[in-house]
Amino acid sequence: MEVQLGDIVAALGGDLIGSAALPLLGLASLQSAEAHHLGFVTGAKHRAAMRASRAGALIVPPDLAEEAATQAALIVTPNPYLYYARLSQWWLAKVRAGRGSGGIHATACVHPTAQLAANVSIGPFAVIEADAVLEAGAQLGPHTVVGRAAHIGAQARIAGQVWIGEGCELGARCIVHAGTVIGADGFGFAPEQGAWAKIEQLGRVRIGDDVEIGANCTIDRGALDDTVIEDGVKLDNLIHIAHNVHIGAHTAMAGCAAVAGSTRIGKHCTIGGDAKIIGHLTLVDSVHISACSVVTRSITKPGTYTGIFPLDDNAAWEKNAASLRQLYKLRERVRALEKNNPKSDV
Repeated sequence: MEVQLGDIVAALGGDLIGSAALPLLGLASLQSAEAHHLGFVTGAKHRAAMRASRAGALIVPPDLAEEAATQAALIVTPNPYLYYARLSQWWLAKVRAGRGSGGIHATACVHPTAQLAANVSIGPFAVIEADAVLEAGAQLGPHTVVGRAAHIGAQARIAGQVWIGEGCELGARCIVHAGTVIGADGFGFAPEQGAWAKIEQLGRVRIGDDVEIGANCTIDRGALDDTVIEDGVKLDNLIHIAHNVHIGAHTAMAGCAAVAGSTRIGKHCTIGGDAKIIGHLTLVDSVHISACSVVTRSITKPGTYTGIFPLDDNAAWEKNAASLRQLYKLRERVRALEKNNPKSDV
């Protein structure tokens, strides 16, 4: 697909320096870009890469505009990274618009009571069970299953081999990547004479608008109340959300994080990769958990928290970590003092 630089500025704004008629065939990194590509520079730390780049056009901040104008056409904007994000959406939407709707593949299995709105796309061997609802423009990849009475919002994009359980709901413009399971049974069992009696999971999963869920995630249905993921949440790959968890709007979680049952996470939180949150806790809004941390208590104050040993606010954790590195030397000093002064209180 070819677009002109001026088309981008007309759609997304920014100050244009150079020819509006410059033809562009794609977006590229500074290192791989050629004359028909558009790259972006977030700040002065990328100045050397910018100078070496062969990109025909660049998205740059105002403080680099004068320097960059000597080598390429420019879009000048205060936040190049955000501009690039918007541009990637705009570009992909134009590419997909050219493909048209895939319609309903001949091998798809659609129950007669399922409700399909206009312009839905259903891939090969997908299954839509009774009373399921797909709103306008929803897209399902091959081998995806939408369970009985599940609801898929308008313009949602569900990749191949996704399983969405009975009664679960996904909002508008959600994106779910391949292999994810939404609405499997939560982990609920009652002990019975040395064995386990299954507790049937009677709740659902309710997912808001503009949520993105990575590949091979599992989101369990609630035991009684629903598991809830609010608007704008972003989940990376390989994340487990247990039954009855509630995740607030615009929270983001990196890969391999896991949240145990009945935990409530506030809005605008970030959970680092491989972090673990045990069950029945509450994290208030704007809590940020560092990668590989284990959260063992509720957090009632916004801030950044770090640690695989007892959780603390980040500043205190850094001091304790520095002290921990000296612990062996301190132990040896204490042992020497005790040896030389056996009757002392040291």
